[in-house]
Amino acid sequence: MADDKKPPFVHESAYVDDGAQVGDGTRIWHFVHVSGGAKIGESCSIGQNVFVGNRVVIGDNVKIQNNVSVFDAVTLEDGVFCGPSMVFTNVYNPRAEVERKDEYRETLIKRGATLGANCTIVCGVTVGEFAFVGAATLINRDVPPFALMVGVPARRIGWMSHAGEKLGPDLVCPREGRRYREVGPDQLEEIPA
Repeated sequence: MADDKKPPFVHESAYVDDGAQVGDGTRIWHFVHVSGGAKIGESCSIGQNVFVGNRVVIGDNVKIQNNVSVFDAVTLEDGVFCGPSMVFTNVYNPRAEVERKDEYRETLIKRGATLGANCTIVCGVTVGEFAFVGAATLINRDVPPFALMVGVPARRIGWMSHAGEKLGPDLVCPREGRRYREVGPDQLEEIPA
């Protein structure tokens, strides 16, 4: 272990099942349950009352706020933010009396994306890098990188920068000065400096 790395912190009320992988510097708070097959990266924060399933991969520097269940077949890349009480699903058409564990749909949340409080991510979608999903939004289709999504169902109302700032018509980040350009009707890219 490097000198600047701290071992994971697991609150005494949390359960981390045998076999779970938890990276250095990760903090697991009150009443969390991490299943044995889960893989959690370094320097993450797993908030109170979070559940992490067996077939879940969580990258480095991910923040999962209170009351989130990350079910099987969900992957969160580095730097993802999951707001309080947001929801993932893993079966498209659940029924209590029909076994569908072999029908889980993979959900991928790409690097740097933000999922706002109380939003819902329907299984089988990809949320692009640095996309921003507003509070209480319903995502039921793929989201392009940098897109600002709101509503039920979601619609794109603008673009967001790497720093999480809404971009104006000039497509320049007001915080960092990074410049962007539209390269298609629903596609944005950063202009190299």
